[in-house]
Amino acid sequence: MSTSSATAAEPIEVKRRDFLYIATGAVAAVGAAAAVWPLIDQMNPAADVLAAGGPLTVDLSSVAPGQQIVVMWRSKPIFVVHRTPENLTELKSPALLARLRDPNSDELQQPAYAKNWSRSLKPDYLVLVGICTHLGCIPGYEPKPGSISASWPGGYLCPCHGSKYDMAGRVYQNVPAPMNLPVPPYHFASATKLVVGENPPGETFTMSEVETM
Repeated sequence: MSTSSATAAEPIEVKRRDFLYIATGAVAAVGAAAAVWPLIDQMNPAADVLAAGGPLTVDLSSVAPGQQIVVMWRSKPIFVVHRTPENLTELKSPALLARLRDPNSDELQQPAYAKNWSRSLKPDYLVLVGICTHLGCIPGYEPKPGSISASWPGGYLCPCHGSKYDMAGRVYQNVPAPMNLPVPPYHFASATKLVVGENPPGETFTMSEVETM
C-alpha cells in the first residue's frame, strides 16, 4: 500500500481490461514516500467478470518464499504470501499468541477451512483481504523481524493508525483494529494455481458472512 492518506481514502479502481498483479517487498515506513510497485499485466478478465466478482486464477509458481503479491478481486486487494518455514514456526510461538487479540480465529473472519493455526488451506500460502478492519486502510507488508521494533516478528502494519497483524493476518492486542484480516473464499486448482473467489468443493462461505471488513 501507498502510505499516502489520499490513497487510503480513495476506492480502489480496477481498469476495465486490466488485472493488476503487484509484486511487493516491504512497504516504506509510516510517513515515508510510497514505494513504487512494479505492475505486471498478468491476465485480462472481461469487464463483466470483474463486475460480478467472478473467480480469479493466480499462478504462484514464481512467488518466492517470503514474497508477497497483491491481486485484485471484487475491487479489493488480496494479499498472497509464500510464507517461509520461519514464518510458520513463529505463528505457533506462545510469546506471539499472547500478544494477539484473537489468536485462535474464533471470530468469523475466515471460512471454516481456514480456521486453523495458519488461517489457510496450505500453511505455506497465506491469502487475505488486504483491508484493515479499523477504517479500511491497506496495511503494509513488513515481513522482516525487528523492522518495526525489537520484538517485531514480521507481519503487517497499517500506516493510518498503527494497527498490527501477524503473518496470519491476526490482529494484535491494544491497537485500533478490532478483528483479524478477513480470509476470502479460495481453493487450489493445482499445487501452484490459486483460485480466489471460489470455495473448495462442498464449502459455501461468502464474504457476506465476515463480521468486520
